Amino acid sequence: MTSLTCFKAYDVRGRLGIDLDEAIAYRIGRGFARALNARKVVIGRDVRASSADLARAVTKALQDEGCEVLDLGLSGTEEMYFATSHFGADGGICVTASHNPMDYNGLKMVRAGSAPLDAETGLAAIKALAEADAFGPARPGGTHRDIAKDARAAYVAQVLRFVDIAALKPLKIVVNAGHGTAGPTFDAIAQALAAAGAPLTFLRMHHTPDGTFPEGIPNPLLPENRPATIARVLAEGADMGVAWDGDFDRCFFFDHQGAFIDGEYIVALLAEAFLAKEPGARIVHDPRIIWNTQDVVARAGGTALQSRAGHSFIKQALRDHNAVYGGEMSAHHYFRDFVYCDSGMIPWLLMAELISRKGALAALTSERRRAFPSSGEINFKLADPKAAIARVHAHYAPRAQALDQTDGTSYDMGAWRFNLRSSNTEPVVRLNIESRARPELVAEAISELSAMLTA
Repeated sequence: MTSLTCFKAYDVRGRLGIDLDEAIAYRIGRGFARALNARKVVIGRDVRASSADLARAVTKALQDEGCEVLDLGLSGTEEMYFATSHFGADGGICVTASHNPMDYNGLKMVRAGSAPLDAETGLAAIKALAEADAFGPARPGGTHRDIAKDARAAYVAQVLRFVDIAALKPLKIVVNAGHGTAGPTFDAIAQALAAAGAPLTFLRMHHTPDGTFPEGIPNPLLPENRPATIARVLAEGADMGVAWDGDFDRCFFFDHQGAFIDGEYIVALLAEAFLAKEPGARIVHDPRIIWNTQDVVARAGGTALQSRAGHSFIKQALRDHNAVYGGEMSAHHYFRDFVYCDSGMIPWLLMAELISRKGALAALTSERRRAFPSSGEINFKLADPKAAIARVHAHYAPRAQALDQTDGTSYDMGAWRFNLRSSNTEPVVRLNIESRARPELVAEAISELSAMLTA
């Protein structure tokens, strides 16, 4: 039995030729079909150079298990989520490494109904089957069908249900696909909006999918990847800038002044918009930066619910509580009416409507940023993460007003708060700090905690 290192907390991800290759992908595909007793499976892939070959290996594996494979071709992860439910499949797989380095790839997978997979709901069983690699000869009945055109048309129709097109005002929007997978899907949405009379002007940049990523891996969460979008917003006098990661399940925003809007403020803004339409609804958030979201949701009459970070956990929380919306500060946004899954296209549509109704994005977020300043996520690659976390805990735990171990550990220090956690997908420790109207406390805490972690 070969131990497979590419299985993570809620997906498969690893270095090509080391953790993941076509043979391993084939084994995972057969394990997926067998663990879920699947007869019909949706498959899609991102633009990475290795994704087509890995997708072919998974497709063959599914066919060898007697499955009907419904192929989306080049598509975003969220299109796989939608198609899995829309076509009544027993599961779905998207071959993608999202924002990971060039030498990585992976598989994001869901069960029937687009329900998330983790160790308890099938991922451990898939891993065990793939490691044992005792599948035997191919089973009869496997087929393959190209559903790309029909699936995208249905997906676009569903996404547009989230926005009141009649409420949209003339807006100029910069969109940066980072040469990832977003371009063709965005174009289909833009075409449908134009046909419906939406008065939006789009300024596309880095739009053509290119698996070599000539502008670098699309990950707008990294500050060094933002200047090109900022420059275009300012040069064009745009009302808003939007950028996506590689498989476009994350969506990032820039206001008309070129300022990057941190994800936690977008979460609160979208939560407020949903509560205006559905008073008293439940909103799910992750535990990293919470005070602004909790305050906004309480003021709007909703109920804020905390979940572990990570798409599998947030999705399950949405399902468990029938929450209308869930958001992570990492720019994942989840929607009950989008099969309880995350989407990178729905948020910018909602934001266009919000700006049309209420005014500039800068004005919509400035007060909240003053009331609840935060650090943004700071990542540390450490030689001994456990020892570093232990140092922090020994120093702060005795003085904390409250500790919360929903995900990592959150320390409530009264006037400020921080969350420290190990990544589920990368060998790093992540730090997030927030305060109540005291930016100087955030700056002091960044300095002190950084020194303690790297000592």
